[in-house]
Amino acid sequence: MRTVQIRTYRVRAGRLDEWVQAWRTLVVPLRREFGFEIHGSWVDRERDAHVWVISYDGEQSFEEANAAYWASSQREQLGLDPAEYLVGEEARTVEQVL
Repeated sequence: MRTVQIRTYRVRAGRLDEWVQAWRTLVVPLRREFGFEIHGSWVDRERDAHVWVISYDGEQSFEEANAAYWASSQREQLGLDPAEYLVGEEARTVEQVL
């Protein structure tokens, strides 16, 4: 069963474009390598927010695949610490109805 999440990241003031560039070039390719699909990404400049939609439909649960991604040596080698950019995060698991 496909799990879909809408993720909203609150980004430090003045760092939104820098975060999105790092996310797009480093995180997205690695997420895809781990079997995740990225459905879209948006910025809300008024709120210094980055919103994106991610899904997983593999052999593991979303949580297991996500844990494997974070524990991987590839993730560590990215050299990207989200805490340098993000001041808050919300992840909502949603269910498609249309």
